[in-house]
Amino acid sequence: VQLQASGGGLVQAGGSLRLSCAASGGTFSRYDMGWFRQAPGKEREFVAVISWSITSTRYADSVKGRFTISRDNAKNTVYLQMNSLKPEDTAVYYCAADIDFELSMRGIKYEYWGQGTQVTVSS
Repeated sequence: VQLQASGGGLVQAGGSLRLSCAASGGTFSRYDMGWFRQAPGKEREFVAVISWSITSTRYADSVKGRFTISRDNAKNTVYLQMNSLKPEDTAVYYCAADIDFELSMRGIKYEYWGQGTQVTVSS
């Protein structure tokens, strides 16, 4: 499975961005899809995950109420709508696919990773 993330950029605090992650080479509808991020000098952290069936989602406490994960299985794409962005949201954002249907918040459980897209939020 190949994952291609896009949609990052520079935005002012309080602004919005929508990230996309397009999948190819596999059966997208059979994977839970997650978003993770890594800021400079920090460990990678979980952001959100959506189940293969689109019925369940989980969010990190730091983004609840501001970020929304969604997916379109017909388009093999997962999205991350980010609103009310804060400078501390600045990071490289990665999408990832998990074949085990665990709705996991742990990066080690994900088998496939995209290349990352940079999000920078200015104050």
